[in-house]
Amino acid sequence: VITVSSKDEVGASDAARITPIDLNSFFEEDGKIYGYQGLSITIWVSSISFQAYADISYKSTSDGGKGVTDLKSALQNIFGETLLDSKDDFLQTFSSDGNYIRYILCDYQVVWSVVGVMELLLCQVVRMVMDNPDAGSLYSRLVPLVLLLVDGSNPIDVTDSGWELYVLTQKKDLEHEDVQSRLLGFSAIYRFYHYPDSTRLRLGQILVLPPYQSKGHGRHLLEVIHNVAISEDVYDFTVEEPLDAFQHVRTCLDVQRLLGFEPIKEALNSTVLYLKQGRLSKKTHVPRFVPPSSAAEDVRRVLKINKTQLTQCWEILIYLSLDPIDKYVDDFEMIVSHRAKEEILGKDGGSGGKQVIEVPSEYKEDMSFVMFKTKDGKPSSVELDEDQTKQQEEQLKQLVDERLNVIKSVAQKVQLQV
Repeated sequence: VITVSSKDEVGASDAARITPIDLNSFFEEDGKIYGYQGLSITIWVSSISFQAYADISYKSTSDGGKGVTDLKSALQNIFGETLLDSKDDFLQTFSSDGNYIRYILCDYQVVWSVVGVMELLLCQVVRMVMDNPDAGSLYSRLVPLVLLLVDGSNPIDVTDSGWELYVLTQKKDLEHEDVQSRLLGFSAIYRFYHYPDSTRLRLGQILVLPPYQSKGHGRHLLEVIHNVAISEDVYDFTVEEPLDAFQHVRTCLDVQRLLGFEPIKEALNSTVLYLKQGRLSKKTHVPRFVPPSSAAEDVRRVLKINKTQLTQCWEILIYLSLDPIDKYVDDFEMIVSHRAKEEILGKDGGSGGKQVIEVPSEYKEDMSFVMFKTKDGKPSSVELDEDQTKQQEEQLKQLVDERLNVIKSVAQKVQLQV
């Protein structure tokens, strides 16, 4: 898949390629293509109008008992009406449909705008309520990108007014009015009712187009949504099943906001003072290092960060406050380890009769287990053998190491941005 913003880019060697793209789920029931030798499929997508053209080439076809896959039908399932029949029709869209983004957004609310310092670039975020015909028309052209580039995502219901579309665009050469706007990314937000008189915002989809990724656009889009949540005093802002890359950006942004929030500063100072008193391994009881309920409520009310996300940020805030970190690294790792145990086995690291037992499986040996809990809360009679105990310890260590790497990565980025 190749995205282009002008006729000249079509066929150019330096065009922005989106690879690899897994199309298996769109072909046949078994995800395979039959009957072609030397098959090559190149799909051109206009980043101006989001029309598409598929360039299909192959050496020969043969029916090997499975039939010949109908490629056009399969691609139509992805691209729908945006898939054009010929290359000439596709090239024509850069003239006939070149101002599509600018025209369709011109009457809608601009919730963020900035002009570049080094060059004449105008970036804007426009908000559209999804039950509007224009919003539905724009989103229908973006559906192929959702299917191809947003893992596990399905198109939203464009007739549901609970959905809102936040569209990030960029316009060059501000001295001329008749200049094309290009879409950099978008996000789909759902507005839920919250009893008795409020709403909650949940991010369902977010995508920055591949040519514009790693340039801060996703962060800007997320900041805009945060600002809307605060200005409209919604109950909180959540994210539906965030991917790791997005969660990293989200956590970096939230940690920065939390560092300057007074109730968190006070709670954090108390936690850090306790940790600096001595080694946790020498204490008979290790407390749960979680943000106080009062601080968590203040964060939700003012910053619109929910408790789950605050908990994700809390260890990073502690890490940043333990200076020098090398002096307290063992105790910090113990905090992370205790929380990992708690997530897997519950509070108190597995007491209360809760146990995880490895079980044989044809699916994946090292990822199959049963977790159970006795009714009376007493330890069960099931005992782990030495190998199972060792395996659990190794899995826990791996989980802790992964979390430590995430914490250090976010902390490093936040320190650079402060």
